[in-house]
Amino acid sequence: MDTRPAAFWALRTRYAALAWFAGVFLAVECLTRLALLLKTGSGVPVAPLYWLYLFAVGLGYDLVALVYVAWPLVLFLWLVPRRAFPARPARAVLTLLLLAMVYGLLFVTAAEWLFWDEFASRFNFIAVDYLVYSREVIGNIRASYPVGRVLVALGVAASAVLYLARFRWRPREDASRLRQRSAVTLAWLLLTIIVTCAVDGESKNATANEYVNELAGNGVYEFFSAFRNNELDWRRFYRTLPDATAFARTRELLKTPEATFVDADPRDITREIRNAGPEQHLNVILVSVESLSADYLGAFGGSKHLTPNLDALAAKSLLFTRLYASGTRTVRGLEALSLSVPPTPGQSIVKRPDNENLFSLGSVFDEKGYDSMFVYGGYGYFDNMNYFFSHNGYRTVDRSDIPSDQVHAANIWGVADEDLFTLALREADHAAAANRPFFEHVMTTSNHPPFTYPVGRIDLPSGKAGRAGAVKYTDWALGDFLARAAGKPWFDDTVFVITADHCSSSWGRSAIPMNRYHIPLLIYSPKHIAPARVDRLMAQIDIPPTLLGLLDFSYTSKFYGYDLFKLEPGRERALLGNYQKAGYLRDDVLTVLAPRKHATQTLPKFDNSGDAAPLDAPRPQLVDDAIAYYQTASERFNEGLMRIAVPPAARITKAAPR
Repeated sequence: MDTRPAAFWALRTRYAALAWFAGVFLAVECLTRLALLLKTGSGVPVAPLYWLYLFAVGLGYDLVALVYVAWPLVLFLWLVPRRAFPARPARAVLTLLLLAMVYGLLFVTAAEWLFWDEFASRFNFIAVDYLVYSREVIGNIRASYPVGRVLVALGVAASAVLYLARFRWRPREDASRLRQRSAVTLAWLLLTIIVTCAVDGESKNATANEYVNELAGNGVYEFFSAFRNNELDWRRFYRTLPDATAFARTRELLKTPEATFVDADPRDITREIRNAGPEQHLNVILVSVESLSADYLGAFGGSKHLTPNLDALAAKSLLFTRLYASGTRTVRGLEALSLSVPPTPGQSIVKRPDNENLFSLGSVFDEKGYDSMFVYGGYGYFDNMNYFFSHNGYRTVDRSDIPSDQVHAANIWGVADEDLFTLALREADHAAAANRPFFEHVMTTSNHPPFTYPVGRIDLPSGKAGRAGAVKYTDWALGDFLARAAGKPWFDDTVFVITADHCSSSWGRSAIPMNRYHIPLLIYSPKHIAPARVDRLMAQIDIPPTLLGLLDFSYTSKFYGYDLFKLEPGRERALLGNYQKAGYLRDDVLTVLAPRKHATQTLPKFDNSGDAAPLDAPRPQLVDDAIAYYQTASERFNEGLMRIAVPPAARITKAAPR
């Protein structure tokens, strides 16, 4: 005779739907993990321990995610009285609830597949940003995928799963009491509190292979973890030095032959930069190209012949071959190119509150009488770009300043690059007509999904050719832009700086794969700058001071970057990271600082593998240097030490269309 209490059977009957959904959830998550693993290919070696780790730890994260996701069902099963439970109204509500939950699960699975396809990562802070700017993201998805058919297919699949298993979850009469169900709900609440306190997104990152760590996570959990950790307090999450030590070390690191600190205040990094030659008030057009990885260019070994114009230009320019981007998002590139500061974890300064009146490249040019502009092919409210630049020394010009009849092609991210360059030429003409030197920071958009551009410009079809077509079109647009600029009266006295905001892909097997940060830099001014190849290590934050040095500017600086041509050989370094990891490359040793006050050091490979080898002997001095850079940058922003007095010419409103 079965001696188990009747309460068990009562609760088992009542919570059959929860048990069924838990099984579906875990099965779908396991299959998703397997599919993403197969999609990763050689990124995860066929190693039993790796596979065991990612599926075992992954199951743990799936269970944690289930605790959160199942709450609507737990509440329903708790509150519906037992007499009403098998009745038609309750059965209909339960059916709709389960249908919505299964549909949501399948929808998230499809979204994860697409997200992994672009970023080789589980949901992270990028997915959080995508919710904020849903218009652009939804428009991009609709232009790239058959959204309607996918949504219908997911609905059919969810309905089929529910129908085929209807006898497993269908409500039946049960003898459960409210007191018993309340105990289950209370236990679920306690379990939720426990996993919230005991588990975080970093717990899974225990292997040397970042793909394995990512696959061990759960997409739903990772999304909410990224939302919760979008701002990371350095002192709470990362290794620190005593303040006096960190700032003293930073001042020592920032010493260069042409710089003198303005005072002895240990927390002040302000220096007077004195260059010997007479200042050259040349015009400057800085183009940051969307997602232009160095390996697309033939000058960097690219073999697909996608960049004939840039390859020809490289032979006529200062070509920097070892430049590394600060991060993996456009806002990180914009932060580096405008503020010249280390990429502190969390959100880019471009998107943080209290980011007005900071010392910037635009503010330096403003002091010299320039018309400083940020020119963008999309709408500048995206990623807070217009607000940031208009409050930090730039005049902002964007897609809304282009008459619609002058747009050859556009998608949700912006106009075709050729139309953006037409806008840049127009603004340059206006500044030149007013007898003012100008500085333009031009941000492109065409090399971004859905990869569309005007028909007939290149020999690859718009959209269908994917990234290759977009890269080739952007190269064509740059060549066309320089050809048109060559006919302008201001061309001979203009410096063109062409670089990227970040690479086209960001993830690899190591924590910070160097091949995913390698970007090009060409500085072209045929009348003023002789062509040369520069093979020294360089950070993206070094571009502003190096550019100002080429112009022989003397100015007051709060930059963290170096003028590479003034820096003594052997002192080169790069600062790079993602939203949680802060990297410091020096002497071919990569130091990575991570939450939970972790620090690792490896010998990164600079080929296309993205791998890294263990470091035999630790280099604690490099760890302290890395901490000093990031800790002081974080504190200086938080304490307002990056600010400057608001200049009289500050422009905090968007320029009106002309």
